[in-house]
Amino acid sequence: MQRSLAGLFAATLAGIFASTPVAAPYQKGDVRLQSIGPLATGPDGVLFVSDPKAASIIAIKTATKPTDKAAGGFKVEQLNAKVAAVLGASADQVRIVDLAVDTASQTAYLSVVRGQGAGANAAVVSVRPGGKLRVLPLKDVQHAVAKLPNAPADQETGQGRRRRNQRMESITDLAFVKGKVIVAGLSNEEFSSTLRTLPFPFEGSHNGTGVRIFHGAHGRYETSSPVRTFVSYDIDGAPHILAAYTCTPLVKIPMVELKPGSSVVGETIAELGNRNRPIDMIVYRKNGRDHLLMANSSRGVMKITTEKLGNYKGITERVPGGGTKGVPYETLADWTEIRQLAELDGQHALVVRGTDGEGLNLEAVRLP
Repeated sequence: MQRSLAGLFAATLAGIFASTPVAAPYQKGDVRLQSIGPLATGPDGVLFVSDPKAASIIAIKTATKPTDKAAGGFKVEQLNAKVAAVLGASADQVRIVDLAVDTASQTAYLSVVRGQGAGANAAVVSVRPGGKLRVLPLKDVQHAVAKLPNAPADQETGQGRRRRNQRMESITDLAFVKGKVIVAGLSNEEFSSTLRTLPFPFEGSHNGTGVRIFHGAHGRYETSSPVRTFVSYDIDGAPHILAAYTCTPLVKIPMVELKPGSSVVGETIAELGNRNRPIDMIVYRKNGRDHLLMANSSRGVMKITTEKLGNYKGITERVPGGGTKGVPYETLADWTEIRQLAELDGQHALVVRGTDGEGLNLEAVRLP
């Protein structure tokens, strides 16, 4: 009798699970991008592509395979011209938005805008160490989409140089961190600066965490400036987000406090100078010590030793005259004209470097 009941119970469970649809993380179909912004890579060749205008993150399952080949010789000269060629455009009609690297396959990805204004198109171009470029297919591919709730309205405001569309800052950076996609950007909430934590595979809709910080150069607390670039890093054994803002506060935020629908006050541990926009950050380990590299629009590439980040007190008073305060740094004199920065392997970073109006190069640079 017990065996019969057990068998009946097992059969009933099997029937339930057989008849219950299982949610798949991917669907096969076309990816249609309204715009393109930051990129990030994930496990098993997954590429995360942001579409700020649609306020969406798209996970695309690529066909890249792990490799053990050395990547130190990675170099592509005249990158903008070669990207334009594979897109069927002229170099002056192509703008490289972001760079990401799948370190397992040593494949670089570039988010690219082709054309200008309403006629612009978004694309992703992959680059291999040998210099082979190809356009990532977006038709009939395995992908999953996460729609961000409470995004800013898609409308232009302001006049002249202050004219902007906040929807285009709904996503300013993203990264795959310990099974989750962390997304920085703006929302339409009271604390519009937002960090969103999306479980992956994507499921449901997740409100973000509003972020408030003290901006040393401005001498006040702010909630409306988005994080421009960030990395994850453990400080005193606890996972943190290290976030950089325009003009240029460096802020630490405990990841445990990133709770949907709540708010957090980030601790400003450095003011790195005004009239500057951070571009990219990476963390790497060399000679037994961890370091942070931050590429900037007007202050070069900064190298920061991370071992004592937990010892610095938060900045809560104005830092006048474009000065610096808090965590010290050194500027790398030979890392010039860096436009994009990504981790390549344990010994190299991959950078896009060059000047406006001239050829850009994609090259591996040994970590300092």
